Amino acid sequence: MSCNSCSSDINTVPKGCKSNGNCATGGCEKLSVFDWLSNMALPTGQEPLNIVEVRFKNGRKHFYRNVDNLQICIGDIIAVEGSPGHDIGTVSLTGELIRIQMKKKGVAFDSEEVKKIYRKATQKDIDIWKAAREKEYETQFKGREILSRLGIKMKLSDVEYQGDGNKATFYYTADDRVDFRQLIRDLASTFSIRVEMKQVGLRQEAARLGGVGSCGRELCCSTWLTDLRKVNTTAARYQQLSLNPQKLAGQCGKLKCCLNYELDTYLDALSDFPRQDIVLKTKKGEAVFIKMDIFKRVLWYTYKEDRNKWYKLTLENVKEIIDLNKNNKPVTSLEDYEFELLVENVVTYEDVVGQDSLTRFDAPKRKSNHKKNKNKNLKAPVQPTQVSGSGSSKNRKQRPPNRSANPNKNS
Repeated sequence: MSCNSCSSDINTVPKGCKSNGNCATGGCEKLSVFDWLSNMALPTGQEPLNIVEVRFKNGRKHFYRNVDNLQICIGDIIAVEGSPGHDIGTVSLTGELIRIQMKKKGVAFDSEEVKKIYRKATQKDIDIWKAAREKEYETQFKGREILSRLGIKMKLSDVEYQGDGNKATFYYTADDRVDFRQLIRDLASTFSIRVEMKQVGLRQEAARLGGVGSCGRELCCSTWLTDLRKVNTTAARYQQLSLNPQKLAGQCGKLKCCLNYELDTYLDALSDFPRQDIVLKTKKGEAVFIKMDIFKRVLWYTYKEDRNKWYKLTLENVKEIIDLNKNNKPVTSLEDYEFELLVENVVTYEDVVGQDSLTRFDAPKRKSNHKKNKNKNLKAPVQPTQVSGSGSSKNRKQRPPNRSANPNKNS
């Protein structure tokens, strides 16, 4: 998984901190395991386990034996035994937690799969390893060109070079069995390396490539999910989900693994519900099941002959009707048991801090009537001023002074 400050690319290298897979938070590498036994001392007389877990490209991990008792810590780059030659990897886990991980993955301590560690990687080993990793994109591109030229129906999803650069593993997916003998000859002659073809499933391909799911998070299979269990449409039916392949399928084209996460909770909640094929017998007619809300414990039924209206019943009411039907006692109608929703009182909070409403800009602006009133006043007729004969100064119209004259001139 990636930390909040950076994210990993296809080579599990953080884009932000540029630390070759080891971030300051310790969470940039894929499928990382927290060693909660690191601060605990071993019992008296017990020797520490000499097996470590080594991580390679795209979260691939293997166990290796430290036969020379080297001082190895998490994050060290080491050279391990390959087939043939040697490979370069990063130590991802040490200590007694290895016993639990090996038991979880079904690997015995004396198994031939547990190979040995040669040495800590030198600067020359790291340079060769980086040079080999830089050729993977070009090798994958040319490999796809060779596939199209040979007309082989398979998809080359990834290429991984061994640490010494003498061997490359080509990961591919194919629907049918493929004869790639000629392909191996062409690849070996083109790149002058040993070629190993490894077929992976669609889920494993999505885990290697990575991506972001519809939930907005990184794919579970490429971050923390190690065992890819089988998922079928029964899990979607139990959770009352619509069987829409576009919504239920992940990036691998198969059903999403997250359909199994809440399946046990739904099965426990459904244990109290009656079967959906049970018909409710009433004097008005037989009623059949339509749908249900598992966690609100509500079911909807309708009459066979009149399906215009659905009747909302509680689980207790449905069980009561079924018990009466078992004794050959049909109920009067579903209307007597219809469940009415209780309108909950919406709690409103007063504005005690004097803050403005967030929706104050949503109301449309009112047009100003200033222009309208101004035009109206201009159109109104002007009443003439009447001058009384008494010669009162209040009723006489004042003549404005002559502004054109020179103000300095005496009148």
